[in-house]
Amino acid sequence: MAMNLRLDDDRTEALKKQAELEGRSMHAIVLRAVDDYLARNAREAMVRETAKKEAARWHELMERLK
Repeated sequence: MAMNLRLDDDRTEALKKQAELEGRSMHAIVLRAVDDYLARNAREAMVRETAKKEAARWHELMERLK
């Protein structure tokens, strides 16, 4: 699915400069940023879910140790 990304002038200029520095397209940089964001959030969600499960699992023991 195609989409349009609207950036303000400052962001557009910064992205353009970064693309030139890296020798990559602005499109490639934006795709990498989206991929990084999604991966980071997936890891954080997994950690949160694991923490919830482990907290429930060890709740009784932690209460006894208080």
